[in-house]
Amino acid sequence: MLNGKLVLVTGASRGIGRAIAMALGNAGATVIGTATSEEGAKNISKFFSDNSILGKGMKLNVTDNNQITELLKAVSDEFGSVDILINNAGRSIRRSVRYSYDRFHDFERTMQLNYFGALRLITGLLPMMEAQKSGHIINISSIGVLTSPPRFSAYVASKAALDAFSQCAAPEYAEQNIQFTTIYMPLVRTPMIAPTSLYKAFPTLSPEQARDLIVKAILDKPKRVSTGLGIAGAVAQATALTSQIFSYRYFLEGAAELPAKIPPSIFNSMPVTYLDSSEARYKAA
Repeated sequence: MLNGKLVLVTGASRGIGRAIAMALGNAGATVIGTATSEEGAKNISKFFSDNSILGKGMKLNVTDNNQITELLKAVSDEFGSVDILINNAGRSIRRSVRYSYDRFHDFERTMQLNYFGALRLITGLLPMMEAQKSGHIINISSIGVLTSPPRFSAYVASKAALDAFSQCAAPEYAEQNIQFTTIYMPLVRTPMIAPTSLYKAFPTLSPEQARDLIVKAILDKPKRVSTGLGIAGAVAQATALTSQIFSYRYFLEGAAELPAKIPPSIFNSMPVTYLDSSEARYKAA
Protein backbone atom coordinates (compact mmCIF):
# COMPACT_ATOMS: atom_id res chain seq x y z
CA MET A 1 0.00 0.00 0.00
CA LEU A 2 2.89 2.36 0.70
CA ASN A 3 5.04 1.38 -2.27
CA GLY A 4 6.04 4.53 -4.12
CA LYS A 5 4.75 6.83 -1.38
CA LEU A 6 6.99 9.60 -0.06
CA VAL A 7 6.72 10.25 3.68
CA LEU A 8 8.25 13.15 5.62
CA VAL A 9 8.77 12.46 9.34
CA THR A 10 10.05 15.21 11.63
CA GLY A 11 12.02 14.27 14.72
CA ALA A 12 13.08 10.93 13.24
CA SER A 13 16.42 10.53 14.98
CA ARG A 14 14.98 8.65 17.97
CA GLY A 15 11.86 7.53 19.79
CA ILE A 16 8.54 7.59 17.95
CA GLY A 17 10.04 9.19 14.85
CA ARG A 18 12.62 6.48 14.35
CA ALA A 19 10.12 3.69 15.03
CA ILE A 20 7.60 4.98 12.50
CA ALA A 21 10.30 5.66 9.90
CA MET A 22 11.43 2.04 10.23
CA ALA A 23 7.89 0.70 9.90
CA LEU A 24 7.03 2.80 6.86
CA GLY A 25 10.33 2.02 5.18
CA ASN A 26 9.74 -1.69 5.68
CA ALA A 27 6.28 -1.22 4.15
CA GLY A 28 7.82 0.12 0.95
CA ALA A 29 7.64 3.87 1.47
CA THR A 30 10.47 6.28 0.75
CA VAL A 31 11.12 8.12 4.01
CA ILE A 32 12.65 11.53 4.66
CA GLY A 33 13.52 11.75 8.34
CA THR A 34 14.58 15.04 9.89
CA ALA A 35 16.88 15.85 12.79
CA THR A 36 17.96 19.19 14.22
CA SER A 37 21.68 18.60 13.62
CA GLU A 38 23.87 17.45 10.74
CA GLU A 39 25.12 14.58 12.87
CA GLY A 40 21.56 13.51 13.62
CA ALA A 41 20.67 13.62 9.92
CA LYS A 42 23.72 11.50 9.06
CA ASN A 43 22.77 9.00 11.74
CA ILE A 44 19.28 8.72 10.25
CA SER A 45 20.75 8.15 6.77
CA LYS A 46 23.01 5.44 8.16
CA PHE A 47 20.13 3.84 10.02
CA PHE A 48 18.09 3.80 6.80
CA SER A 49 20.99 2.34 4.83
CA ASP A 50 21.68 -0.33 7.45
CA ASN A 51 18.02 -1.36 7.41
CA SER A 52 17.48 -1.17 3.63
CA ILE A 53 15.08 1.77 3.92
CA LEU A 54 14.70 4.04 0.90
CA GLY A 55 15.18 7.70 1.70
CA LYS A 56 17.58 9.78 3.76
CA GLY A 57 18.05 11.90 6.84
CA MET A 58 17.99 15.67 6.46
CA LYS A 59 18.77 18.48 8.86
CA LEU A 60 15.81 20.61 9.89
CA ASN A 61 15.22 23.04 12.70
CA VAL A 62 11.43 23.24 12.59
CA THR A 63 11.52 26.70 14.17
CA ASP A 64 13.57 28.11 11.27
CA ASN A 65 11.37 29.18 8.35
CA ASN A 66 14.31 29.41 5.95
CA GLN A 67 15.37 25.84 6.74
CA ILE A 68 11.84 24.62 6.13
CA THR A 69 11.74 26.35 2.73
CA GLU A 70 15.13 24.92 1.80
CA LEU A 71 14.21 21.41 2.94
CA LEU A 72 10.93 21.34 1.02
CA LYS A 73 12.67 22.47 -2.15
CA ALA A 74 15.43 19.89 -1.71
CA VAL A 75 12.90 17.11 -1.10
CA SER A 76 10.84 18.15 -4.12
CA ASP A 77 13.88 18.38 -6.39
CA GLU A 78 15.28 15.00 -5.34
CA PHE A 79 12.20 12.91 -4.55
CA GLY A 80 9.09 14.67 -5.86
CA SER A 81 5.87 15.42 -4.00
CA VAL A 82 5.35 14.34 -0.41
CA ASP A 83 2.35 12.06 0.10
CA ILE A 84 2.32 11.88 3.90
CA LEU A 85 3.58 14.39 6.46
CA ILE A 86 4.01 13.24 10.06
CA ASN A 87 4.51 16.21 12.38
CA ASN A 88 6.26 14.33 15.17
CA ALA A 89 8.91 16.79 16.43
CA GLY A 90 7.81 18.57 19.59
CA ARG A 91 8.75 20.29 22.83
CA SER A 92 7.16 19.75 26.22
CA ILE A 93 7.38 22.07 29.23
CA ARG A 94 6.03 21.27 32.68
CA ARG A 95 5.73 24.41 34.78
CA SER A 96 2.93 26.14 36.70
CA VAL A 97 1.68 29.41 35.28
CA ARG A 98 2.53 31.22 38.52
CA TYR A 99 6.17 30.22 38.01
CA SER A 100 6.13 31.39 34.41
CA TYR A 101 5.34 35.07 34.93
CA ASP A 102 8.92 36.00 34.05
CA ARG A 103 9.37 33.17 31.53
CA PHE A 104 7.17 34.23 28.64
CA HIS A 105 9.75 32.72 26.33
CA ASP A 106 8.58 29.27 27.50
CA PHE A 107 5.23 29.92 25.83
CA GLU A 108 6.84 31.44 22.74
CA ARG A 109 9.35 28.67 22.06
CA THR A 110 6.78 25.93 22.68
CA MET A 111 4.33 27.55 20.29
CA GLN A 112 7.12 28.16 17.78
CA LEU A 113 7.98 24.48 17.50
CA ASN A 114 4.73 22.67 18.22
CA TYR A 115 2.45 25.01 16.28
CA PHE A 116 4.14 27.49 13.95
CA GLY A 117 6.85 25.09 12.79
CA ALA A 118 4.36 22.34 12.05
CA LEU A 119 2.07 24.85 10.37
CA ARG A 120 4.86 26.06 8.09
CA LEU A 121 5.48 22.50 6.95
CA ILE A 122 1.77 21.92 6.34
CA THR A 123 1.26 25.10 4.32
CA GLY A 124 4.48 24.43 2.44
CA LEU A 125 3.30 20.97 1.38
CA LEU A 126 -0.38 21.65 0.72
CA PRO A 127 0.19 23.17 -2.76
CA MET A 128 2.04 19.98 -3.82
CA MET A 129 -0.71 17.81 -2.37
CA GLU A 130 -3.38 19.88 -4.10
CA ALA A 131 -1.58 19.47 -7.42
CA GLN A 132 -1.50 15.68 -7.07
CA LYS A 133 -5.00 15.62 -5.55
CA SER A 134 -3.98 13.50 -2.59
CA GLY A 135 -2.18 13.78 0.70
CA HIS A 136 -2.32 12.95 4.37
CA ILE A 137 -1.18 15.20 7.22
CA ILE A 138 -0.74 13.49 10.59
CA ASN A 139 -0.15 15.61 13.67
CA ILE A 140 1.19 13.91 16.79
CA SER A 141 -0.71 15.72 19.50
CA SER A 142 -1.02 14.87 23.18
CA ILE A 143 -3.45 13.23 25.55
CA GLY A 144 -3.09 16.51 27.43
CA VAL A 145 -5.31 18.25 24.87
CA LEU A 146 -8.13 15.97 26.02
CA THR A 147 -7.35 16.03 29.74
CA SER A 148 -5.94 19.57 30.34
CA PRO A 149 -3.43 18.61 33.04
CA PRO A 150 -2.22 21.33 35.42
CA ARG A 151 1.31 22.68 34.83
CA PHE A 152 1.22 21.97 31.09
CA SER A 153 -0.49 25.14 29.89
CA ALA A 154 2.27 26.08 27.41
CA TYR A 155 2.58 22.61 25.91
CA VAL A 156 -1.12 21.78 25.73
CA ALA A 157 -2.02 25.18 24.28
CA SER A 158 0.48 24.72 21.44
CA LYS A 159 -0.84 21.25 20.62
CA ALA A 160 -4.45 22.42 20.86
CA ALA A 161 -3.73 25.23 18.40
CA LEU A 162 -2.54 22.77 15.77
CA ASP A 163 -5.55 20.56 16.45
CA ALA A 164 -7.93 23.50 15.93
CA PHE A 165 -6.19 24.52 12.70
CA SER A 166 -6.43 20.99 11.32
CA GLN A 167 -10.12 20.64 12.16
CA CYS A 168 -10.85 23.91 10.36
CA ALA A 169 -8.64 23.13 7.36
CA ALA A 170 -9.81 19.54 6.80
CA PRO A 171 -13.12 20.34 5.08
CA GLU A 172 -11.37 22.87 2.83
CA TYR A 173 -9.21 20.12 1.32
CA ALA A 174 -11.58 17.16 1.41
CA GLU A 175 -12.45 17.49 -2.29
CA GLN A 176 -8.74 17.28 -3.14
CA ASN A 177 -8.52 13.97 -1.24
CA ILE A 178 -6.25 15.49 1.43
CA GLN A 179 -6.87 14.18 4.94
CA PHE A 180 -5.88 15.55 8.33
CA THR A 181 -5.44 13.26 11.35
CA THR A 182 -4.69 14.25 14.94
CA ILE A 183 -3.34 11.57 17.26
CA TYR A 184 -3.75 12.32 20.97
CA MET A 185 -0.69 10.37 22.03
CA PRO A 186 -0.43 9.13 25.63
CA LEU A 187 2.90 9.23 27.44
CA VAL A 188 5.56 7.41 25.46
CA ARG A 189 8.91 6.24 26.78
CA THR A 190 11.09 8.69 24.85
CA PRO A 191 13.88 11.12 25.84
CA MET A 192 11.34 13.98 25.82
CA ILE A 193 9.65 12.76 29.03
CA ALA A 194 12.88 11.64 30.76
CA PRO A 195 13.52 14.96 32.60
CA THR A 196 10.16 14.67 34.41
CA SER A 197 10.93 11.89 36.85
CA LEU A 198 7.39 11.59 38.20
CA TYR A 199 6.41 10.03 34.87
CA LYS A 200 8.12 6.87 36.10
CA ALA A 201 4.98 6.28 38.15
CA PHE A 202 2.64 6.46 35.16
CA PRO A 203 1.86 3.85 32.49
CA THR A 204 3.57 4.65 29.21
CA LEU A 205 3.55 3.31 25.68
CA SER A 206 6.70 2.05 24.04
CA PRO A 207 7.80 3.81 20.83
CA GLU A 208 6.67 0.67 19.00
CA GLN A 209 3.16 0.89 20.45
CA ALA A 210 3.03 4.56 19.49
CA ARG A 211 4.21 3.58 16.02
CA ASP A 212 1.29 1.18 15.70
CA LEU A 213 -1.18 4.00 16.43
CA ILE A 214 0.36 6.02 13.62
CA VAL A 215 0.36 3.11 11.18
CA LYS A 216 -3.33 2.51 11.89
CA ALA A 217 -4.01 6.20 11.27
CA ILE A 218 -2.21 6.02 7.91
CA LEU A 219 -4.27 3.03 6.85
CA ASP A 220 -7.69 4.21 8.06
CA LYS A 221 -7.31 8.02 7.82
CA PRO A 222 -9.59 9.02 10.74
CA LYS A 223 -9.90 12.64 11.82
CA ARG A 224 -8.82 11.94 15.39
CA VAL A 225 -7.26 9.02 17.22
CA SER A 226 -7.07 8.45 20.96
CA THR A 227 -6.78 5.61 23.45
CA GLY A 228 -9.34 4.57 26.02
CA LEU A 229 -7.31 6.38 28.66
CA GLY A 230 -7.59 9.62 26.70
CA ILE A 231 -11.36 9.30 26.40
CA ALA A 232 -11.71 8.54 30.10
CA GLY A 233 -9.48 11.50 30.94
CA ALA A 234 -11.52 13.83 28.74
CA VAL A 235 -14.74 12.79 30.47
CA ALA A 236 -13.16 13.22 33.91
CA GLN A 237 -11.76 16.61 32.97
CA ALA A 238 -15.13 17.80 31.75
CA THR A 239 -17.10 16.58 34.76
CA ALA A 240 -14.80 16.78 37.78
CA LEU A 241 -12.77 19.95 38.27
CA THR A 242 -11.97 18.83 41.82
CA SER A 243 -9.82 15.99 40.47
CA GLN A 244 -7.61 18.48 38.64
CA ILE A 245 -7.33 20.70 41.69
CA PHE A 246 -6.32 17.60 43.66
CA SER A 247 -3.73 16.58 41.06
CA TYR A 248 -2.22 20.05 41.07
CA ARG A 249 -1.83 20.04 44.85
CA TYR A 250 -0.78 16.40 45.05
CA PHE A 251 1.92 16.34 42.37
CA LEU A 252 4.23 19.00 43.66
CA GLU A 253 6.38 21.18 41.43
CA GLY A 254 9.37 19.07 40.45
CA ALA A 255 8.24 16.10 42.54
CA ALA A 256 10.58 13.17 42.01
CA GLU A 257 8.16 10.33 42.54
CA LEU A 258 4.55 9.51 43.25
CA PRO A 259 3.80 7.63 46.46
CA ALA A 260 2.57 4.58 44.57
CA LYS A 261 3.23 3.36 41.06
CA ILE A 262 0.18 3.14 38.81
CA PRO A 263 0.12 -0.37 37.29
CA PRO A 264 0.94 -0.52 33.56
CA SER A 265 -1.96 -2.94 33.18
CA ILE A 266 -4.22 0.11 32.99
CA PHE A 267 -3.43 0.13 29.29
CA ASN A 268 -4.54 -3.47 28.81
CA SER A 269 -7.76 -3.86 26.79
CA MET A 270 -7.83 -0.13 25.99
CA PRO A 271 -8.81 0.03 22.32
CA VAL A 272 -7.71 2.65 19.89
CA THR A 273 -10.66 4.99 19.49
CA TYR A 274 -11.55 7.26 16.62
CA LEU A 275 -13.18 10.52 17.64
CA ASP A 276 -15.41 11.45 14.73
CA SER A 277 -16.37 15.02 15.50
CA SER A 278 -18.49 15.38 12.37
CA GLU A 279 -20.91 12.77 13.66
CA ALA A 280 -20.38 13.70 17.31
CA ARG A 281 -19.84 10.17 18.42
CA TYR A 282 -17.11 7.74 19.40
CA LYS A 283 -16.28 4.81 17.17
CA ALA A 284 -14.21 1.98 18.61
CA ALA A 285 -11.76 0.58 16.09
